[in-house]
Amino acid sequence: MVGRSRFRYSRWDGSQVGFDLDADAVLAEINDDLLYHGDLNAALRRMLQSGFSDRNGERVKGMQELMEKLRQARRERLENYDLGGVYDDIAQQLREVVDMEREALDELAREADASGDARRKEVTDEAVAERQMKLDLLPPDLAGMVRELTDNYDFTSSEARERFEELTDQLREQLAQRWFNQMSGAMSDVSPEEMARTKDMLAELNQMLQDRAAGREPDFDGFMERFGDFFPENPRDLDELLEAMARRMAAMQAMLNSMTPEQREQLQALSDQLLEDLDLRWEMDQLSSNLRQAFPDLPWNRRYDFEGQDPLGFADAAQIMNELGDLDQIESMMRDATSPGALAEVDLDRVRDLVGPEAAESIERMAELARMLEEAGLIENREGRYELTPQGLRRIGRHALDDLFSKMARDKFGQHELIRQGLGHERSMETKPYEFGDPFNLHIERTIRNAVARSGGGTPVRLSPDDFEIEQTEQSVRSATVLMIDLSLSMPMRDNFLPAKKVAMALHSLISSRFPRDYLGLVGFSEIARTIEPRELPEVSWDYVYGTNMQHGFQIARRLLAREHGTKQIIMITDGEPTAHLTASGQPLFHYPPIQETVDATLHEVLRATREGIRINTFMLDATPYLQRFIERLTELNKGRAFFTTNDTLGDYVLVDFLESRRNMTRRAG
Repeated sequence: MVGRSRFRYSRWDGSQVGFDLDADAVLAEINDDLLYHGDLNAALRRMLQSGFSDRNGERVKGMQELMEKLRQARRERLENYDLGGVYDDIAQQLREVVDMEREALDELAREADASGDARRKEVTDEAVAERQMKLDLLPPDLAGMVRELTDNYDFTSSEARERFEELTDQLREQLAQRWFNQMSGAMSDVSPEEMARTKDMLAELNQMLQDRAAGREPDFDGFMERFGDFFPENPRDLDELLEAMARRMAAMQAMLNSMTPEQREQLQALSDQLLEDLDLRWEMDQLSSNLRQAFPDLPWNRRYDFEGQDPLGFADAAQIMNELGDLDQIESMMRDATSPGALAEVDLDRVRDLVGPEAAESIERMAELARMLEEAGLIENREGRYELTPQGLRRIGRHALDDLFSKMARDKFGQHELIRQGLGHERSMETKPYEFGDPFNLHIERTIRNAVARSGGGTPVRLSPDDFEIEQTEQSVRSATVLMIDLSLSMPMRDNFLPAKKVAMALHSLISSRFPRDYLGLVGFSEIARTIEPRELPEVSWDYVYGTNMQHGFQIARRLLAREHGTKQIIMITDGEPTAHLTASGQPLFHYPPIQETVDATLHEVLRATREGIRINTFMLDATPYLQRFIERLTELNKGRAFFTTNDTLGDYVLVDFLESRRNMTRRAG
């Protein structure tokens, strides 16, 4: 039975290789997947499937690799063993008992011959012949041999009799153990006392099931007080107990299913022959029926095809079947895991035993991922689904920004930006003596220090106008930008969608962190256009429709900018010419190749934006000659700029242009 996971930790002694991956690194690992597909849960699932490497280069195996290891462990068992050995060993020993009895009969006949007593020889020969005939007529199957030797044969050899009794006791014990293995993973003693106790346990368990069916509350706690030692899993309630037993019974049923019909028939006959006095059959059959009804989804009909040469005895067969059942269950849990947190239910100790420590370590690491992200405040679980928190959204944007900046030369992203002092709202952390007309942004610490230096100390400190020192501010110019992103189907088809979305995330991160007074609006456009809220940006995906409706995008961008003040611009990222526009009735009209009506409607919006003082800068990906001609016409009307770029350099172009424009605005204002 696979239970809950048991994570184990040991004190660091300097020899271990640490797991070097924090929550920020985990989020960075799925950053591109999340931005491309727009689904946090799917990104976590794909990470779960494929695995990853931490910053030490240590490989954490994904579910695909781990499940292959599980399948390999199953194949090894099936290819090495043969279930025919379940009774072959004891059958051979029984044949040796028969041979021992034959030798005793031969010795008896020789003694009678040597005695010289004719009458004794006659009687002895008759008795020996009768017993030899019984031995010759023994059934070939194990169950038949046991039945005939038990019921219809009187051993001549006391040694053979004792050996037969030992073997039947051993066989009875193994058969009983087979049944008891279905009841408890802790039992090793099948003494008469334990057999009787097992029957009592089964009877009470069946009674609890009857009580539940009748609407009565079963006495689970009392049952566990009396029989808790049967269940090393320490089930918390009746449902967990029943599931543990059902899994054991399903595993033993799988062993029967995996045998040949002849093997199965002999095993059943042996059980009937040797266990009929235990009075367990009714209780077992009753419980089996109840458990099959309670857990219909368990693999009661599962069978394994053993192909090996090594015969398995009863005990080994039961162990192998339990291992195969556990391997199947672990694989099923891993296959059904929809998020890393679901792996917390896997029994790591069992994985370690069956597959190895490396697999258990990978599952443990995977199970930690979601918890790590939640504890860091980057994601939260809402009604069974993970969602980014505001902090997680900012972190995704910062990762995108860092990724783009890492590709640019240090002097390209504005670190040498010209700063002019003057009236504004951005603190420069510098001070100056107050002069008439300055904004009264008093720096308290410097002002008091000036007064103390002038007066020589003492309290109270008395201020004079000459002591006043004020904070200087950088020239601050407000900018309003709308980023228009092409979401048409051609963007992912040409590998342009992810770079464009990373630019959007990076630009949002840049403006919110370095220019918090600036405005950034987001508009996505395909057959129609729509506003995108910053919190929605990570989950934005392309549209499975045809159409590049720049006209509608410009309409929405103009409305957003109409509410803002300062310098206004539209940044448009696209890989296609305008192929859709809204008709007078507000319905989208798509046509490819573009028709003049669509081009005219789009340029009409460009003229409106131009009259409203909005600059349009266009970044073209995979520009066709037609798109180039259209964009040249657009820039001619608007006096904006056009950039012909690729998905590799898009981020460099957009961020450098934005920062250069921002610096020029500051310079002009100064």
